[in-house]
Amino acid sequence: MSSRPRNRTAISFLIRGSALLALSLLLGCGEDDGSNVGEIDYSGPTAEWRHWGGSRGASHFSPIDQITPENVSGLEVAWTHRSGDYFDGSGYSKVTAFQATPLVVNDHLYYCTPFMRVFALDPETGEERWSFDPELQDRHGEGPYPLICRGVSYWEDADAEPGAVCSKRIFYGTADSELHALDADTGRPCQGFGENGRVALREGIGDAPGWEYHPTSPPQVIRDRVVIGALVADNVRVDAPAGVVRAFDARTGELEWAWDPVPPGWPVEPDPETGRRYAAGTPNIWSIMTADAERGLIFVPTGNPAPDLFGGHRNGIDYYGSSTVALDAETGEVVWHYQYVHHDVWDYDTPSPPTLFQAEGVGEGRPGLLQTTKMGHVFLLDRETGEPLYPVEERPVPQGGVPEEQLSPTQPFPTHPKPLHPTDLSPESAFGFTFLDRWYCRRQMEESRWEGIFTPFGTEPTLQTPHTAGGMNWGGVALDEERGLMVVNQTHAALVNELIPREVADTLDPADFVDPDEYYEMKGTPYADHRYLLASMFGAPCNRPPWGSLTAVDLRTGEIAWKRPLGTLREVAPWPVWALFTDYGAPAFGGGISTASGVYFIGGALDKYFRAFDIETGEELWRHRMPYAGLSVPMTYRLRKDGRQFVVIAAGGNPIGEMGDALIAYALPETTD
Repeated sequence: MSSRPRNRTAISFLIRGSALLALSLLLGCGEDDGSNVGEIDYSGPTAEWRHWGGSRGASHFSPIDQITPENVSGLEVAWTHRSGDYFDGSGYSKVTAFQATPLVVNDHLYYCTPFMRVFALDPETGEERWSFDPELQDRHGEGPYPLICRGVSYWEDADAEPGAVCSKRIFYGTADSELHALDADTGRPCQGFGENGRVALREGIGDAPGWEYHPTSPPQVIRDRVVIGALVADNVRVDAPAGVVRAFDARTGELEWAWDPVPPGWPVEPDPETGRRYAAGTPNIWSIMTADAERGLIFVPTGNPAPDLFGGHRNGIDYYGSSTVALDAETGEVVWHYQYVHHDVWDYDTPSPPTLFQAEGVGEGRPGLLQTTKMGHVFLLDRETGEPLYPVEERPVPQGGVPEEQLSPTQPFPTHPKPLHPTDLSPESAFGFTFLDRWYCRRQMEESRWEGIFTPFGTEPTLQTPHTAGGMNWGGVALDEERGLMVVNQTHAALVNELIPREVADTLDPADFVDPDEYYEMKGTPYADHRYLLASMFGAPCNRPPWGSLTAVDLRTGEIAWKRPLGTLREVAPWPVWALFTDYGAPAFGGGISTASGVYFIGGALDKYFRAFDIETGEELWRHRMPYAGLSVPMTYRLRKDGRQFVVIAAGGNPIGEMGDALIAYALPETTD
């Protein structure tokens, strides 16, 4: 087992799917004083932001065009809302992750906090109208994951009398595994839903501490059903909580159907002693589901069976793992599924929402579904059948590893577009700011197995790239169907994995590791796992920069339209390092949005900047330094033709910098000369 010194804080943060380093564009664009506004159009379109991704299909696109490439430099802070809900990890508290994307609907702005409180604000002033506190059982939390609530969902009862109590509802899941229904006008629990407005989600999943099972993403509401999954902790044990997806009646909270992600014909025997009704260790759904209301389909991005990094015991239970699964909204039956990683033992679960599109010149104009992956692969599928719109090649991949494992001999590789993530990890490519750390990185590479992507893990160090927190992650993509463009942020980093035989693992104390969160027990398997960032003794990734990037893909041709680094080192490196190395990028989490005027907005980077880019060229048009980093997905809205377009982002900070709780709204000035 390796005992190399490493940067403890940076490594643990990145492995948990947040970020490692931040880099700044200080020598690029400077701060703008707001004088370069240009003429503002007060007669254009209006739009709400009714769903997490703008639409049910998570396009992250808005038809609003008041903010343009010509006037975006005039954006100013319109209002800020502070909830007070955050922990910095001091004492025994867990770190929080403020990753919420608000909704604007029903003349309210709704968002949730890491403490699972829900706020309703005036969308144009930020004034608080109501708040709801579910009285989370343990706000300090347990386990390796930060407290997260990525958003809420909205529903209107078409059968209710106008103005009736709870005729408009907010639904969301909490860290203590409950589904809540709130009156969208008042914030009061809907008494006719479940028990006093709550439905217990732990029923039927088996015994587990709270941190092993809880929702982090908003439910999908379609055809009067509230459909929800949950995060299941990685690499803890074989008999992990079930990854079941359930649909509840939006009015009563009664269970309508449950999809247990087991192979067809797989027997599931209820266990009266544990109360388990659903199969243990199945792929879970921790990311964001999308839906096609017209076709009555729900699109589910699936995770890995438990545990993620060893599958010798699975016996086919990963049939639906690392896939997109289309479910019938009425029945929960599988309509189709497409798997992106066969027998996934790399933690390459499907992280991002399946994005729906239909663009001229793409896939013969058929209704499409776009799925990004951690591997940097982009799959374009027929939304109705799951068939690829363009050829996907099954290519041979490395074999070997440990004798108990049964690896797939091939993996799918899309040809349109081609994979977006670089996979060069040769010792000759080792990076370092100095000769010393470059030598250190090269030594690690020389001592580790690397035969390309999907290299299997063994009991000796094995390299892995992309990192399990990227290529592309939960923030998804922003689409501009008219321009035929997809824009996505990527993380570029690598890991080292070592499987530890059980007889050795049983003698180890996780506290003895550089960071306990680098050790995965994987109970019920012949191995534990030691996983850590491939980094120099200074904590910098050993792979060549950029370590974070923005990539725009022309979906019509499958070619990269432009690519540029995203983020800078400003918050984690001393001056003059961050001032000198301005094009290194940084792992960026969350995602971006696009508008009809051709402006793309994204936070994501640890340097605290919120940025705007020209979607056609990739040119940075504007940036504003926030009080905290915005590792989230922004949104935009305009409620009146004579009003302003607002762009809102959750700035919650990050565990290697400052933590925070700022929801910030930007707009052009109310008047111009």
